[in-house]
Amino acid sequence: MLKRLFLYPFAMLLLLLATMVAGQGTKPEDPAGDPFGDELNFDDDLFGDAFDSPETTKEPSWLDGFTVRLSQQLFWQVNNHSVEPIPGLRIPKQADLENNRLGLNFRYQNAFAPGWLLQSTGQARWYWKDDYEYADNNDNIDTEYRINELYLQRSFGQQSLKFGRQTVVWGETVGNSVLDVINHTEFRDFTIIDIEDARLNQWMLVWDVFSTDSQWSSFINLYPEFNPVALSGSPFYANTGYNIGDYKRGSESLFEVGTQWRKSFESSDISFMAAYLYENQLSYDYPSEGYGDALAKNNDFALLGFSANRAIGKLLLNLDLAISLGVLPNQSSFPGMTAQGSSLEIKKDQIGASLGFEYAISSDQSISLGIQANKLIDEREGLVSGQVPVNEGVFGSWLVRYRNALSNGNLVVSSTLQGDLEADSLFVALGVDYSVNDHWAVAGQIISTTANQQTPMVLFDADVRVGVTVTYSF
Repeated sequence: MLKRLFLYPFAMLLLLLATMVAGQGTKPEDPAGDPFGDELNFDDDLFGDAFDSPETTKEPSWLDGFTVRLSQQLFWQVNNHSVEPIPGLRIPKQADLENNRLGLNFRYQNAFAPGWLLQSTGQARWYWKDDYEYADNNDNIDTEYRINELYLQRSFGQQSLKFGRQTVVWGETVGNSVLDVINHTEFRDFTIIDIEDARLNQWMLVWDVFSTDSQWSSFINLYPEFNPVALSGSPFYANTGYNIGDYKRGSESLFEVGTQWRKSFESSDISFMAAYLYENQLSYDYPSEGYGDALAKNNDFALLGFSANRAIGKLLLNLDLAISLGVLPNQSSFPGMTAQGSSLEIKKDQIGASLGFEYAISSDQSISLGIQANKLIDEREGLVSGQVPVNEGVFGSWLVRYRNALSNGNLVVSSTLQGDLEADSLFVALGVDYSVNDHWAVAGQIISTTANQQTPMVLFDADVRVGVTVTYSF
């Protein structure tokens, strides 16, 4: 300490003399408005660790790679009303607290050796009284733990290998791409509305090969997973009178494999891809006895795709094309919704396209639009008289997002609008996020849903939800 007190003023005196000598010429005023420029700005980094005693010098620790976030969330459905899913059947809906939960999220990243990287993200949830998962657990506090990412990456030369739980994203149209079908998703309630946040990682081996302006990326998934079933009490839970469970794995071998080639040009990129996949959403047979567990069935299909983007000033244009060979035409075009009551099991080929626009209004404001459209090929071929596919004609959805960062980024206002192409449903979410300091943040959200009887979203017609989340990060 005495050494620091003695040497520090001495070093500053030397620096002052040096700047006086160097300042014999003329130097303009600092553009940032400081009349002294940077000549009298003394930074400890200038002296490195010369004045740090051994006991105050901190050695790098493997714990430095951890980031932890704690959040308490409350979410209400605040509108007393009723819905009419079919003519003459009215279901009352009372205002009620849906979510009361404490969350812990962590992220860990450690480049522990040259060419090696370990990355992991995970979460834990505690469901308190009045949360629907508390009620589903016989009115007891429920807990849940999950590792989202956990992979090891080895980079060497122009190649990279990653093994573990990870995500593969092929689509360019953010949030609404026909190519975003590799990782399964989870929409258990309205607290997760963005497809990026709902993706669940899977155990994969990913091999990337880089060149100057192109890239090959291939993956193999030896344990494909499927969209989880919503719990009783969840807004997305459908009471069919029998239990809908997860897929029962037998002796059959399931795997997924895919490859993508990407080429970069000035202001644009193009990609071609092909994959053998399983549909993320399971289909179900009614119990053979008329009661008990429904029989979950998977469906494999082939995917051929193309994507491209083009930057024009502040505007980014995205295009995704997909040909899906052998899919089951019984899915809802709204994420998280599964069309109920369809027994159509004839495989069909499907073409789809997504078109996206992303515009940077300023460094703080941005807006994006994504439109997805799908069409079954020969949609009525093989059908018996009176049988109609759930998705007939052109079907799909649109998504609009707006974001504005205010107060030096401490206050963020955002909005999300989503609906289907048939104008049967509309989802509106308004959010405000405020960072109190580097550790504390508060977020509020209002969600409104409208729908008619032509869509499963009718169960949420006239719903209004209000939520607040308090977050502490360290």
